Amino acid sequence: MAKKNLTGAKSPIKRSRNVRGLFKLALWVMAGGRCQLQGCNKYILKHHLTGDVGNFADIAHVVAFNEDGPRGDSEDRPDDINALENLMLLCGGCHRLVDKTRPVDFPVSLLREYKSRHEERIFRQTEAQEDFATTILQLKSRIRGDMVDIPATNVRAAVAPRYAHDPKGCIIDLTADESGGQSFYDSARETITRKVARLYEPGMELQSTRHISLFALAPMPLLIHLGTQLSNKVAVDVYQRHRDTDDWVWKELGRPVEHEFRLIRAGTNSNNVALLLSLSGTLTLAKLPAAIDKSFFIYEITLKSVIPDPRYLRLASEVEDFRRVYQEALRFIENKHNSLDTIHLFPAVPAPIAVHCGRDLMPKADPVIRIYDNDTDRGGFNYVFSVNERRASRSSSR
Repeated sequence: MAKKNLTGAKSPIKRSRNVRGLFKLALWVMAGGRCQLQGCNKYILKHHLTGDVGNFADIAHVVAFNEDGPRGDSEDRPDDINALENLMLLCGGCHRLVDKTRPVDFPVSLLREYKSRHEERIFRQTEAQEDFATTILQLKSRIRGDMVDIPATNVRAAVAPRYAHDPKGCIIDLTADESGGQSFYDSARETITRKVARLYEPGMELQSTRHISLFALAPMPLLIHLGTQLSNKVAVDVYQRHRDTDDWVWKELGRPVEHEFRLIRAGTNSNNVALLLSLSGTLTLAKLPAAIDKSFFIYEITLKSVIPDPRYLRLASEVEDFRRVYQEALRFIENKHNSLDTIHLFPAVPAPIAVHCGRDLMPKADPVIRIYDNDTDRGGFNYVFSVNERRASRSSSR
């Protein structure tokens, strides 16, 4: 159809339906040889019934070739109607659906979104190497009564260049439990223990990937418990939700924040030790329960030269720096208090740090960790439960 000029008359300039060879090649590559309509993904270089190899695709226009065609009167009609950005690779059925059967249900913005998502997915999956497969593990719980979803697109972006062996992964969903209090913690711990144990069973996906990508939003005691259930024989990458960009991708720029360990107060009883983790916020002695009296030696891990802040954790290297300082702190405390059975832990930390507080414990060597949670409704820090209790049971049986 001839293009109309500004007066409404048809322009003598003819448009060609022929798409340039380079654009055709780029479209096929970016689509991965699959239909780009969301939810279809049909492979269109082979007939779905007979298996015959061939070209079973249509090159469709987002904004129609003709101005009176589907979406042809779009305000942002491209000057080059055959531009790569205006082309989609579709199977014949989907092409008819969006152009003839239900064109009103497929506006320009939606088709462009489908095209963009599909091409991004194909790019990330073809970029990944064979040994970059990972098992996705999610822990979701209500935080102060609110639920925070973890979109699949955020997960894919965060783990790249790794790719999810199974996009759904393993989800430990605690959001339906609104019992609250100790009964919630008891039930949640049991669920976490059971689900993670199932993940490591022979024949499960993890046996082939040997890698976990963890996305967790839950109260800190549960994150620490989750960490104790993760085997050190399988690599684990833990991701952080960034408030400024509302995504889970570790930042690459900026100066890393360092951590430091120090003694806050010397006590009178070498068997009484508390460890404060002042990272997301500053913990003071006034915030501790009355039971943590002057007999306690009180140690702290905090940020070096930076005020504790919930947004401080930006780089993956900062997690590793905390792990180093945390393990050095445990070794120092155990050497200084050589008959110590228990450490009272008061965490104000981001989720990845809480997970490693549990995962980096040594069951055969480290003391029992009594975990306290800061609950403003209950007046501050309260004891929730203990982890690493196997050592205590062995020592009591000797």
